[in-house]
Amino acid sequence: MVMKDGFKSLARPSEARKLLLERCDPLERHHKVTLDEADGRVAAEDVTASQPSPAFRRAAMDGYAVNASDTFGGSTNSPIRLSLVDDFEPGGRKASPIHTGAALPEGADAVLMFEDAEEVGRYVDVFSPVAPGENVSPIGEDVEEGETLIHRGERLTPSQLGLLRSLVIEEVPVVDRPRIGIVPTGEELVEPGRQPQRGETVQSNGIMIEKYVERWGGNPQVRPVLSDRPERIESGLDWGMKFDAVSFTGGSSVGRRDRLVEVLRRRGEVLVHGVAIQPGKPVALAIVEGVPVIALPGYPVATLVDAYFFLRPLIDKLLGSDEYELRGRVTLGRKIASSLGRLSVVRVAVKEGKAYPLRVSGSGVLSSVTRSDGFVLVPEDSEGIAEGVEVDLYYWR
Repeated sequence: MVMKDGFKSLARPSEARKLLLERCDPLERHHKVTLDEADGRVAAEDVTASQPSPAFRRAAMDGYAVNASDTFGGSTNSPIRLSLVDDFEPGGRKASPIHTGAALPEGADAVLMFEDAEEVGRYVDVFSPVAPGENVSPIGEDVEEGETLIHRGERLTPSQLGLLRSLVIEEVPVVDRPRIGIVPTGEELVEPGRQPQRGETVQSNGIMIEKYVERWGGNPQVRPVLSDRPERIESGLDWGMKFDAVSFTGGSSVGRRDRLVEVLRRRGEVLVHGVAIQPGKPVALAIVEGVPVIALPGYPVATLVDAYFFLRPLIDKLLGSDEYELRGRVTLGRKIASSLGRLSVVRVAVKEGKAYPLRVSGSGVLSSVTRSDGFVLVPEDSEGIAEGVEVDLYYWR
């Protein structure tokens, strides 16, 4: 930690996040939901297969069900002739039409593809032999009985839901969504829908954090704006104690009107106040009556950055899920300059496969986020990244 700009010290983001998450435990609340409600939810238990898939031998190609040995020796110049039948039965040299996914009849052990044969009246001429099991999906090829389909802590995906449905599983146990209380603060803020006067600002951080909490798997509730007076902050904190976590927006810095951290110190334990990240330095992480509290800055970009680095992983921890992060790789189209000692979150726009920096600073310019495709991180020990270097591109979502 280092002394910086009115803060006693600035913690590295990774250290700050670790301090917070070490004090939090996954939720034990869970319930079952239907598959239609399960996309993106976190599994509360392992889900296993009570039956194999497929549960029978099935055709992997359109063609003819045959006994493989009956096709041996067939060629273009000297085809093997089989009897064409509608219903395959053991015995005799027979071929029965079959479509992909259909159960292979008893006595057949292979599928002869249509393109390797030709129908001649009530016969089928075989131009290419097949081996036993060829073009056949065996029992349990997709899933074996007793196999674990979903592991506890996994976020469910549409393909997993399709697999569960194919195995006649229509409900899955999921962790309850963590309840997150969101408390906007600031004397200058007015409620949404009201025209601000000179010196006033419409409260907009609430809806931004609310919707990100929903995307990250939480169940948010936003309360009306509170003033910066300590007694009003106290009331907001009291309101937040019924939630699994509380997120304040505004009042987390060290100015005369920033009283939030003062209240948190009086009511609980402040783990971190000030993080070496740009934008987003004035963030505080605390525990009050066992409830994690994240005090986000008031400037919207700083609010979002800190929510991404601290509130998102907190929700993951409460869900008992691995950290959920979407990223890709991209080449820088222009160099990025940065200051030593802080993790820089650089908004970038991607054009023709290259990322171009929009802003390093500018905590209040939210349009720089909406115009960006994501962000690039410049480590604390670096003064920048050169043009042409391949880097991770993080997506805001």
